[in-house]
Amino acid sequence: MDWERLISAKRLGMEGIETAHKDDRSAFLRDYDRLIFSAPFRRLQNKTQVFPLPGSVFVHNRLTHSLEVACVGRSLGNNVARGILLEHPELASSNISEIGNIVSAACLAHDMGNPPFGHSGEKAISAYFTEGKGQSLKQQFSDRPGQWTDIINFEGNANAFRLLAHQFIGRRKGGFAMTYSTLASIVKYPYASILANGRHKFGFFDSEAPIYAKIADELGILRISGPDEPLKYVRYPLVWLVEAADDICYLLMDLEDAHKLKLLSTDNTVSLMMDFLEPTEQDHARSIIGMVTDVNEQVSYLRSKLVGILVEECTQVFLENEKAILDGTFNGSLIKHISPTPREAYSRLADLSIRKIYRSRDVLEVELAGFRIISTLLDLMVEAVLNPEREYSKLLIGRVSSQYDINATDIYNRIQAVLDYISGMTDVYALDIYRKINGNSLPAV
Repeated sequence: MDWERLISAKRLGMEGIETAHKDDRSAFLRDYDRLIFSAPFRRLQNKTQVFPLPGSVFVHNRLTHSLEVACVGRSLGNNVARGILLEHPELASSNISEIGNIVSAACLAHDMGNPPFGHSGEKAISAYFTEGKGQSLKQQFSDRPGQWTDIINFEGNANAFRLLAHQFIGRRKGGFAMTYSTLASIVKYPYASILANGRHKFGFFDSEAPIYAKIADELGILRISGPDEPLKYVRYPLVWLVEAADDICYLLMDLEDAHKLKLLSTDNTVSLMMDFLEPTEQDHARSIIGMVTDVNEQVSYLRSKLVGILVEECTQVFLENEKAILDGTFNGSLIKHISPTPREAYSRLADLSIRKIYRSRDVLEVELAGFRIISTLLDLMVEAVLNPEREYSKLLIGRVSSQYDINATDIYNRIQAVLDYISGMTDVYALDIYRKINGNSLPAV
């Protein structure tokens, strides 16, 4: 793959349309701004990251997480851009210097396709079609197995690509009209759902496969699969940086939240963070936190120090493996290739997080409640779109915004519209609709 071709300001849905702007923002900064001001991005403030919302102690939600990932992504992108230009000064006139802006925009968008209630929302959607009443629909997809695998393996990453790309295409009702490079940067798993086979994640639904293929062809992303096989590509190079920013943030921020919620003691938290540092660095860090009396500020200082270290480490891994990344032969995340001390500390922290944080009582209770809420909403809405002539169905469908193609002629697009509607809900809105549908509460009069 070639850097000059990979960084493109062409906008999906606006190919060949020239627009004049009065300010000097680049196309990629405009991507960032469009996302910040969008309704789907704002809704992330009321979507669970890990811990229950709201509470007496402020913890991360999807919005604060995405903003922090964008900051780290910008640093990674800027570092990599400088390194590439030092190695390839002939690229000075290209858009390489925009890598930081592209990565930060993609980081903002990376969670926008996630349903309410964290990962339990994704599990609930898939389970409805594999274990619940939705199983009965399988026979209606016998001639399009890729569409069925889309539904039974619902994937937030693929849904984010759908959200950003699909709205503008075809009916042209509006949408984000993102640049090709920003869109490519959010697709972590660039292959169709039918290749995931239920065990792995994937990057785009059957409905958006032609859109991704168009972007990949324009940017020169290498295709792995044959011409008559389901789409499969190597990763777009900047995806590695978006993934690294997310990897850096979610584990460290979840640790900080767990400390604030007293799931982990200060001594345990500090010890886990010190493990990332070499002995001489540990001595310096201890001298700094020794001057800080507030334990939360001590943890915040260490978190910021670790973010800086991991950014530098991941930058170095990317630049050292630039050729393999461009050839599509690099394997594993950037985090898995950093220096032994921080890599082993990261692995230990990831193992502990599974046991002590992600399986904590509060987290499990949110997942259980979310699973029930999503399952109930799906059950009712799918029944409604399958039988739109019923009076109760008409009432339910009447609640759905016209932006969703809920009255599509084919079942795949109707089911997709239901998933678009439910996955776009916030935790609070989903709970409110669930209560009203069940008669547990009534609208204020």
